[in-house]
Amino acid sequence: MSGKAQRRRQQEKGQFWTPDWVAEAMVTWLLEDGGGPLFDPAVGNGAFFRAARRVARERQQTVLMQGMEIDPEVLMSGLDEEDRKFIRQGDFLLDPPPEALAAVVANPPYIRHHRIPETTKSRLRAKVRELTGLALDGRAGLHVYFFIRALTGLAPGGRLVFLLSADVCEGRFAASLWRWVAQHFRIAAVVTFAPEASPFPGVDVNPLLVFIQREAPAARLIWAVCRQAGTDGLRQWVASGFPPSGRQGTEEMPAGMTGWERDLSEALETGLSRPPALVRGGWIGPVLEHVAQVRRGVATGANGFFLLTDSQVKAFGIPEPYLKLAVGRVRDVPGDELTAEVMDWLRQRGRPAWLLSLGMEPVERYPEGLQQYLRLGEAAGLPRRPLLSCRRPWYRMEQREAPPVLFAYLGRRRSRFIRNRARVIPLTGFLGVYPRPGVDVEKLWQVLNHPETLAGLKWVGKSYGGGAIKVEPRALERLPLPWSALKAAGLTEGGGVNGEQQVANGE
Repeated sequence: MSGKAQRRRQQEKGQFWTPDWVAEAMVTWLLEDGGGPLFDPAVGNGAFFRAARRVARERQQTVLMQGMEIDPEVLMSGLDEEDRKFIRQGDFLLDPPPEALAAVVANPPYIRHHRIPETTKSRLRAKVRELTGLALDGRAGLHVYFFIRALTGLAPGGRLVFLLSADVCEGRFAASLWRWVAQHFRIAAVVTFAPEASPFPGVDVNPLLVFIQREAPAARLIWAVCRQAGTDGLRQWVASGFPPSGRQGTEEMPAGMTGWERDLSEALETGLSRPPALVRGGWIGPVLEHVAQVRRGVATGANGFFLLTDSQVKAFGIPEPYLKLAVGRVRDVPGDELTAEVMDWLRQRGRPAWLLSLGMEPVERYPEGLQQYLRLGEAAGLPRRPLLSCRRPWYRMEQREAPPVLFAYLGRRRSRFIRNRARVIPLTGFLGVYPRPGVDVEKLWQVLNHPETLAGLKWVGKSYGGGAIKVEPRALERLPLPWSALKAAGLTEGGGVNGEQQVANGE
């Protein structure tokens, strides 16, 4: 099997192998307790088996590793015959070990919800409800079920360390999940990774480590950032007992590590994958919702058909009343302003810039060239596409007012708010920001692009690999607007924001 095919197969199965420097740090915490067997519910290529043996040998300890693996091919390729004696082939989620687990270590399969068969998802959700009482949202990935299943199987006093993706702390299900965890377990530490230190470089995931004990909950936890990959700093930090930076009486922090204590309530409210809120005391300044509304861009259901170039418009003779200037890709807007000149430049380069915006009229009432174009769409099977099949007629387009300000839906490069001076209609690659009556658009745009405002995106968005942040419309409305940015723009003086207004953090 070629390297490319192997990577594709691993992605389909959610198999991203844990690098040695991370695996050794994870098992170190479990061996510190000197507890019973270390159990891996998704053995994969055996990274934790090998790491545990190395660390135990250095510490002159003996360690018994046990585990489960559902994929026989992976099991045969990654471990020797002696190791396989302690591994049971099977599905940990549906048929876990009957005995309580003293120590659990895992990097579970990272499979997003849309790749889980509906029958399997229904069974897993039912089991979670039975074990925890949680009605888990259907958008939880397979790794979330592994996490919950392992926690419920943990023995009193037992320890668990999981390598997870940040969506476990940022998804719609996250709040109820972590409330349950915090009520029944002690969250000892959480480690996030700077983009340059990711255990999975080039993979679209933002990973984090969670260290949890089945003990009485504590009011505080340690939260850290690992900034150097491939070093022993993470393992040293774990072995030192999760010291926070600058704690009196401790040695200097291991290389590449920064950590501090956080109140559990603040960490859960802000999000365990996100840095602590800068403002303490539970109160911050206004949020975007107080001065603007946010709506997603137009979902066409088939951008390649409904977003047209000048040459397509000319070829089919589509009249102007049926078209609206539109933009579909963030990369088509190189700067912070979208002007008529930029749109002309895009059209000259052959970029699609015209949205076919039709209503309820039957095909026969449109000009002949437009009728011909719509029949091409029918012949291509567009009316059977999921989104378009729900529309009557299938070519009826969503309607939007052109928003004065645009925001990139998934910021992989430089997150920014774009002044929509050309009054174009955005597609779903953007969110539209609509200032409320009385709010000065230019001043609001200045506030939104203020460095302190942009820094706040990490508290409302979902994080992915390489520092990418995805922000949903309702989440963007919760974006804090720092008083320093508001005052610099003059938006607190007759610009629509009450200088005395305060809102509860996270609400």
